[in-house]
Amino acid sequence: MAKKIKNESEVTEKKPWKLSKQNKIVLGSLLVLFSIALLVAFISFYIHGQADQSAVAKLTDRNVTVDNWLGKFGAYLSDILVYQGFGVASFLFVRLFFLTGLYLFLGIPLGKLRTTWFWDLFAMIIVSIIFGFFATSAPELGGVIGYEMNLFLQDYIGKTGTLLILIFGLVIYLIFKIKVSPESIHNFIENSKKEIESKITVSPEKSTESSYNLEEYAVPTVEEEKDEELDGIHLKTPTSQFEINKEALKPTISSSSEINLDTLPKPIVEPIATQPFTPTPPPIHKEPTIITTNDEAFVIEKAEEEDIVEENLASRLVADFGLFDPTLELSNYKFPTIDLLKEYSSGGITINQEELEENKNKIVDTLRNYKIEIAQIKATVGPSVTLYEIVPEAGIRISKIKSLEDDIALSLSALGIRIIAPIPGKGTIGIEVPNKNPTMVSMKSAIGSTKFQEAEMELPIALGKTISNETFVVDLAKMPHLLMAGATGQGKSVGLNAVLTSLLYKKHPAEVKFVLVDPKKVELTLFNKIERHYLAKLPDCDDAIITDNAKVVNTLNSLCVEMDNRYSLLKDAMVRNIKEYNEKFKSRKLNPENGHRFLPYIVLVVDEFADLIMTAGKEVEVPIARLAQLARAIGIHLIIATQRPSVNVITGLIKANFPARIAFRVTSKIDSRTILDTQGADQLIGRGDLLYSNGNDVVRVQCAFVDTPEVEKITEFIGSQKAYATAYLLPEFIGEETSGIGLDFDISERDSLFREAAEIIVNAQQGSASLLQRKLKLGYNRAGRLIDQLEAAGIVGPFEGSKARNVNITDIMALEEFFNNEQN
Repeated sequence: MAKKIKNESEVTEKKPWKLSKQNKIVLGSLLVLFSIALLVAFISFYIHGQADQSAVAKLTDRNVTVDNWLGKFGAYLSDILVYQGFGVASFLFVRLFFLTGLYLFLGIPLGKLRTTWFWDLFAMIIVSIIFGFFATSAPELGGVIGYEMNLFLQDYIGKTGTLLILIFGLVIYLIFKIKVSPESIHNFIENSKKEIESKITVSPEKSTESSYNLEEYAVPTVEEEKDEELDGIHLKTPTSQFEINKEALKPTISSSSEINLDTLPKPIVEPIATQPFTPTPPPIHKEPTIITTNDEAFVIEKAEEEDIVEENLASRLVADFGLFDPTLELSNYKFPTIDLLKEYSSGGITINQEELEENKNKIVDTLRNYKIEIAQIKATVGPSVTLYEIVPEAGIRISKIKSLEDDIALSLSALGIRIIAPIPGKGTIGIEVPNKNPTMVSMKSAIGSTKFQEAEMELPIALGKTISNETFVVDLAKMPHLLMAGATGQGKSVGLNAVLTSLLYKKHPAEVKFVLVDPKKVELTLFNKIERHYLAKLPDCDDAIITDNAKVVNTLNSLCVEMDNRYSLLKDAMVRNIKEYNEKFKSRKLNPENGHRFLPYIVLVVDEFADLIMTAGKEVEVPIARLAQLARAIGIHLIIATQRPSVNVITGLIKANFPARIAFRVTSKIDSRTILDTQGADQLIGRGDLLYSNGNDVVRVQCAFVDTPEVEKITEFIGSQKAYATAYLLPEFIGEETSGIGLDFDISERDSLFREAAEIIVNAQQGSASLLQRKLKLGYNRAGRLIDQLEAAGIVGPFEGSKARNVNITDIMALEEFFNNEQN
C-alpha cells in the first residue's frame, strides 16, 4: 500500500512541464542564432531599409526581391521591430535574446536575467522616446512607438514636461541600473586627481639649468644590470633610491664654454619604477606620538592604534542587497486579525464583594477555631479563582495551617482548596478558593494583550491569565519541550489549540513549521487548510496531519534525520544554536551553495501520546528520547499531551528532558505527583484550570478558550492566501518493511503441518500463533515458526503489534488454488 501511494505521488510530481538538458541546449542555440539574425537584419535595414519599404507588404509574392541581408523575413522583422517598433533601441533585443540563449545553453538559471530584461526594456522605451523627441525628421531612429509616445506626452504636458520626464527616466536608469550616485562621482574625481598627482611625482624632473642626459645611465631592469658593466659607475639600489658617483657622470655639453663644472649643482635622480620586479613594500610604520612633560629627561611615547579593516565580503553583500529576508517568498502574507476570535466575557472580571467578604470571614473563623490568629488578609480576584493571602501572627507554624486544607474546604463548601505555604517570593500564605461564577478567558483577550503583542520571544505562547488577571506568556524555545497531562475532558486539546493559535498569530510561515500527530483523527484536522503554509510532512505522505500510528514512526525518525542534518550545518557554520545560525545566514555570511539554508523552527505536537506507546512501543520511544535530549539547540521542540505520564508511557529519560509541565485536573494526588512532581493538580476545578511548572515554581493559570469555529476561521483566513508550492518536506526515511525477522523460507523446509495450519488460519480468518497452539496442540515455538512460514508464503500479513495479523486468502477454494500454483 505504501508503494502504491509513493507511485501516485511520483506521478503527480511529474505533471509540471520542465525543459530537459537537451531541450535547453537546442532552444539556447536557436535563440543565439536568432539574435545574430536580428543583428544582421537590423544593420541591413539602416542600409537598404527605404528600398525594401514597399516590398514588406508583398511577402508572399516570390517575384518581389528585397535588399535586406536576411531576405524578406529580415525585412519584415526589421519593419516590425525597428520602424514600427522602438527604432535604434531595438538593438537591445539582440542582446536580450543572445543572453537568454547563452544562459539556456550553459544551463545557468534564467532567474538571474529578470533584472536584465526589466532594465533593457525600460531603456528601450526611454531611448525610443528620446530619439522621437530630438530626431523628428528621422522616424527610423525612434520608431513609430517613440514618435507616437512623444506626441502623446507633448499633447498633455508639452515639450518642456516631456523633456523633464525623459531626464527623470535617465536618472532612474543611472541610479538603479548603473549605480551612479553623487558619492561615486565624487570618488571618481578624487581618484583621478590622485592618479594625476602620482604620475607627476613619479615622472623624473628635468633640470632647466643643465643639459645632463641621465637616462643613458639609468638602469631600467635588474637583468640589464647583471648583463652590462658600466665602467666607472658605482650604483647602490637600496629599496627605491639610486646613488650615482659624480665622477662617473659624462655630461652632454654642446659647447665647452657654456658650463663651468665647478658651479654645477648636484644632480637629483628620482627613483625609477620597475614594476615587475618591485618587492612588496613593508607595512607603513606609524610614528608614535611624543608627549612632553615638565621633566626634559622623561619622555612619553604613545603608540598609534592599527587601522581596522571592517569591510569584508559579507558586509559588501549586505550593503548591496541588504539582510537576507526569509519571508520574501510570501512577502504579502497577512497575519490573521484579532477580529476572527470571539469575545466570551462581557468586560473583565466581575467582583462579588459579598462573596469575598463571606469567604474571608469563614477562613478567619476556621483558623481561629484552631487557635490560629491572622495579622493581615488580602484577596486577589482572578478569572476562576480568588487568592486569599494571609499573614499569621508570630509563633504560628506554617505546617499547622497547611494541614487544615480539608477543614477550610469544608467551611467554604468549595470544590477544591489549594494552600500555598508559603507563596514563593512573598512572606505570606496563599489560599486559592474557586469563584462561584467563574469568568471564561477568551483567546482574543490573551492574543490582544500588550504583554503578548510586545513579547520579544522566539516562540511566544499565550496560555491564559493568572490569578492576578495578567496574561501569562511563555517562550516555547526556552522550555524547550512541553508535557501536557490531565484527565479526559479537562482541556488538553483546547490547550493545544491555544498553543498553535498563539504561534499562528506571531510567527510567519517561513519561521515555524508544525508536525501534527492526532491519533483521535478529529482534534487537529482543521489545520489541514494551512498545510502549504505552516505544516511539515514526509515526501510520500498525502496528508500532513498524521492520524495513522504506523506513519508516526517514520515521521519521528525523519525528524531525527533532520536534527542530524541541522547539527552538521551548525558545525560547518561554527555556531551553537539555531538563533546564531539564522542571524549569520541573514547577514550573508553562509553560502547557500555549500548547503546552508534558513532553518525554520519545527514544533512537534502529539495528542494522546499514550495511544502511540500502546501500539508502537519502543519504535516511538527511541526517536522521542533522542529528540527530547538533543533537538533543543537546532529548533525542534516537542509538545506531548497524555492522560497520565506514568513510567510505562513516558520513561524517566524522556521525562527528564521535559522540564516544562502543564497539569490539568487529575483525580488523585498520586497522578499530580506523577505530572508535576508535587501535589495540587487534584485540587483544580477543571474547564481549563491548569498548573504550569518550569522548574520549581508552580503557577496557576486559567487556560484561554478557543473554540472550533474560531480555529476554522483562522485556518481559512491563512489558507486563502498565497502559499508555498508544497508543505515543508522532511528528509525521507525508509523504515524496515518487515518485522525484523528473516522470512525467506524454502518450500522444502516447511513444517509438516504447514498445509493444515494454513487451512485453520483461512477458516478462522485470524492469523495468530495462539490459535494454532489451541487447534493443533502445539508449543509456542513451533506455532511461531508456522506463522513466520505463512507470512513468508503471503498467506498472512506482517506483525501489527497487539492486533491479529491480516489473512490475505479469503476461503479454502482460494487456498487450494494457491497451493496448485505453487506446485506448478
